[in-house]
Amino acid sequence: SVLALSGKIRKVGDKMLASNGKKVDFASALQSCEEVGGTLAAPKNEEENKAIMDIVKQYNQYAYLGMRKGETSGQFQYINGMPLNYSNWHQREPDGQGKEKCVEMYTDGTWNDKKCNRYRLTVCEF
Repeated sequence: SVLALSGKIRKVGDKMLASNGKKVDFASALQSCEEVGGTLAAPKNEEENKAIMDIVKQYNQYAYLGMRKGETSGQFQYINGMPLNYSNWHQREPDGQGKEKCVEMYTDGTWNDKKCNRYRLTVCEF
């Protein structure tokens, strides 16, 4: 797990969060997290959101979150298909009218729907 060791690690509740500082597209970010036994970080509450925001601020880069728009429901959901039980959308977001299927976190901790081919910071959870 080179990824976890080379970046900054934060513990929040029973989760570990780590970033390698790399900016890649959504699919690559997800893949690099899964390769080291984790998944893309997805905050389930305000405390986890703040911990991810701390990493985002530290690198001063927006990061992809572990959620995407469901093909059938059209609602945003976690990677595993579960509905979101917490959200922290930036005002007037999500606004992508279905074209923006991924979610990024701004440096203030709020979320924006975004196309999945942009380069964003990789933050994994374990």
